[in-house]
Amino acid sequence: MTSVATSVRERVDEIYRTESRRVLATLIRLLGDFDLAEEALHDAFMAALERWPNEGLPANPRAWLVSTGRFKGIDRVRRRASFDTAVTRLVLEDDGDGATETEIDDGDGVADDRLRLLFTCCHPALSPDAQIALTLREVCGLTTEEVARAFLTPPPTIAQRIVRAKAKIRDARIPYEIPSRADLPARLDSVLHVTYLVFNEGYLASSGSELTRPDLSCEAMRLARLILDLLPDPEAMGLLALMLLHESRRAARTSADGEVILLEDQDRRRWNRVQITEGIALVERALSSRRVGPYSLQAAIAAVHAEAPNAAATDWRQIVGLYDVLLRVDPSPVVELNRAAAVAMRDGPAAGLALIDELLGRGELTGYLHAHSARADLLRRLGRTGEAIAAYERALALATQEPEQRFLSGRVAELRKLSS
Repeated sequence: MTSVATSVRERVDEIYRTESRRVLATLIRLLGDFDLAEEALHDAFMAALERWPNEGLPANPRAWLVSTGRFKGIDRVRRRASFDTAVTRLVLEDDGDGATETEIDDGDGVADDRLRLLFTCCHPALSPDAQIALTLREVCGLTTEEVARAFLTPPPTIAQRIVRAKAKIRDARIPYEIPSRADLPARLDSVLHVTYLVFNEGYLASSGSELTRPDLSCEAMRLARLILDLLPDPEAMGLLALMLLHESRRAARTSADGEVILLEDQDRRRWNRVQITEGIALVERALSSRRVGPYSLQAAIAAVHAEAPNAAATDWRQIVGLYDVLLRVDPSPVVELNRAAAVAMRDGPAAGLALIDELLGRGELTGYLHAHSARADLLRRLGRTGEAIAAYERALALATQEPEQRFLSGRVAELRKLSS
């Protein structure tokens, strides 16, 4: 491969990472079919690899890919022996000079096809599990295997879930559009929930060699901004605030060699103060409304951490109080676990351990890694070394992410050395 071809291949790979989901979202709008758009996306990038080394990179690579992909999709439709006439009619009704800049950027007041795609993937006609799987696959570009790991579900199950969701959209003729303003509030909860799950996968990857996936967390924040621009709802503000405040810690969460650094040990000088300032301002706006929801409360908790100059100065009493409110608004075992960890910081490890043991005794978090790692840490702090080793090993057995596995293994090794 020549140096020019290698350079073009690297540029195409970069464009695929940064632009492929935007190109796909626009192709879905133009072609009217998920699977056809995915085939067209693949064809467009293959064409780029073949033509760009000789023709040079176009001035607007995304527009070139959309236009090329649209024509490739039309060609595929024409070659089919039988096909859906509705899709054919949509695809062939304007077989002119390809997608224009207006078509690419869309013209209904929200200049981003991915937001339209997000609302389509989160349509109430789809089950919650299907909404999440489809969004992670189509909006964010996770592979079926990555979605399966995030769900702790076998890949074939996820693949079938995605196939059925696409069929539902096609057969029910679910419109590929952003809801009217009158319908937006009813549709917002599911969109915020799915966006939050996308952010979580980026903030703490469910598996793999890296602790985080910045591409996903940044994509989720970008989507959250678009949602907030469309509908300035307090919970949309709270969600964006929560993302910003968590994301502000990214640089301090791992060492130079990718090892985990716990919150209490992080160098807070490395926290992003611009994101913290914006996040806190959004929290204050959200809490000033009369409708305070779970995202706003979680963001308020994150703001307390962000405002503390060091770990010792953290206002744990306020954090426990916010968790008490959150439990009333949105009760869940995970919220109880987080509250127990805060109680341990306020009242001592024994108090937190009693709450975690009660939670685990109910059986709701038996397979949850962070319940066992939190319990192990409290046992370690109490000097109950043998029990702490067992709890860390239980957490290690559940860990699927390499940095977490190394951290937990390190804790076990430290404790074994102490007890020998």
